Amino acid sequence: MLLAGSEKKEIKKLSYHFCSDEALLHINQQFLAHDFYTDIITFDYNEKNKIVGEIYVSADRVADNAKKADTAFEVELLRVLAHGLLHLCGYKDKTPMQKKQMRQAEDKAMLAFNKTKQLE
Repeated sequence: MLLAGSEKKEIKKLSYHFCSDEALLHINQQFLAHDFYTDIITFDYNEKNKIVGEIYVSADRVADNAKKADTAFEVELLRVLAHGLLHLCGYKDKTPMQKKQMRQAEDKAMLAFNKTKQLE
């Protein structure tokens, strides 16, 4: 909720679905006509400033990406979860500039999460 609020959005309905590489590949092929593995697919059903969406996450891909980045699975998972929510907040990641903005927003979300976790 902290991330959505910082983007002046309210979450009305948000669901995360965790699946395998193969399941997400099938979704990617069926709905996006993409024939490649990905870590996340976000379906945006937003209503004005209210977030309504579904986010599908490949736990297999997150684990693989965590190894490649030499980071903990949990850290990579939080980044991917934030990434999906940022898509629902209007962020894109097709161009180099959009990717840079997305990464900066992910980093900001991760910092906010770490600060919140320290307060517990």
